[in-house]
Amino acid sequence: MESVQATKQRFGIIGNDPKLNRAIEKTIQVAPTDISVLVTGESGVGKESIPKIVHSLSHRKHGKYIAVNCGAIPEGTIDSELFGHEKGAFTGATSTRSGYFEVADGGTIFLDEVGELPLTTQVRLLRVLENGEFIKVGSSKVQKTDVRIVAATNVNMFEAIKKEKFREDLYYRLSTVEILLPPLRERKEDIHLLFRKFASDFATKYKMPTIRLEEDAALLLEKYHWSGNIRQLRNIAEQISVLEQNRTISANTLRGYLPNIGSNLPAVISSDKKDSDFSNEREILYKVLFDMKNDLNDLKKLTMELMQSGNSQQVQEEHEGLIRKIYRDDKEEEEIPFEEPIAPTTTTEVLQITPAEVTKKEDDKYHFAEEIEEEETLSLHDKELELIKKSLERHRGKRKAAAEELGISERTLYRKIKQYDL
Repeated sequence: MESVQATKQRFGIIGNDPKLNRAIEKTIQVAPTDISVLVTGESGVGKESIPKIVHSLSHRKHGKYIAVNCGAIPEGTIDSELFGHEKGAFTGATSTRSGYFEVADGGTIFLDEVGELPLTTQVRLLRVLENGEFIKVGSSKVQKTDVRIVAATNVNMFEAIKKEKFREDLYYRLSTVEILLPPLRERKEDIHLLFRKFASDFATKYKMPTIRLEEDAALLLEKYHWSGNIRQLRNIAEQISVLEQNRTISANTLRGYLPNIGSNLPAVISSDKKDSDFSNEREILYKVLFDMKNDLNDLKKLTMELMQSGNSQQVQEEHEGLIRKIYRDDKEEEEIPFEEPIAPTTTTEVLQITPAEVTKKEDDKYHFAEEIEEEETLSLHDKELELIKKSLERHRGKRKAAAEELGISERTLYRKIKQYDL
């Protein structure tokens, strides 16, 4: 069996982190078998190296090795890419095509970003894993293939399964052996080694002297978060190699290439919280729309009764509560602090409906009646002021309790307090 150190040298893997060494050791152990392997880890940690090691150290090393980026293939064509199609199976299928599973028979297929596969494709893939069978798109003939599958993902598979975006049975078939690659920020001793390797490579590529880090710059490099992992480190090494005239890099120079160096990285909000917030906002919106619909229906009913009876006094008496509610909602335009709750209620204001002018046009089946106007007496003003004062005193200034006792909303009470300068 090949040693970990020899494997790292053979495949150009830099670093001596224990977690990295353990991942490579597991890869070497599982390679000679036909067990399915799932490589997990953040984006940019180098997951593509593991399937290459698996294929090279297996008995399939003389067979085909095909790497497929599942996230880069459109959903409508991924079945055709993986399993092939028959001529005329869909628009544009001018000839029969062999898919990756047919071409790689006897070899290895690396499915990168397997978490992005559509559910329908997941069903087909599960069948290949179970018995090596697949059917081309547009065909009814079952074909056999002998392919080893190595998959990789940076998605939290348990979250995807919980949200029904990934099949649980497929996950367990893919992850017979799971190999986790650690993020770069957990491999602090390897960061400077990797940077020096990249700097040397770019010096050769661009035919210029190799850049070197001062001690304070190397410490800064190790303390950085590296959300983009090895890929981000490589990009920064390339930028500095090309742009800097001085080949000795200080910490101040390096800071200019590290985003968010002066602050913590943005907090990651869990998907559960985001979904919960979205759900709450949606429920509030639905409630507002539902209340608006009910108010509109009530207004239509009131208008029709007013037109049919012609007796505004009678309609006012029968629908006094509704008229007050409509009037209040129309008049309350003053903004209040966000924390003030808004609840539907009635007010103590006296309303008077003026007779509506009804105009009938030829071939017009609809009539319109308006308006609602307010008429408030001085005695009512004094009485209302007195009631509000007493209620606030009784409840020691607690607006919510006072509003409940007065039978009005806290929002209306807040407006009255400002109006009367209490």
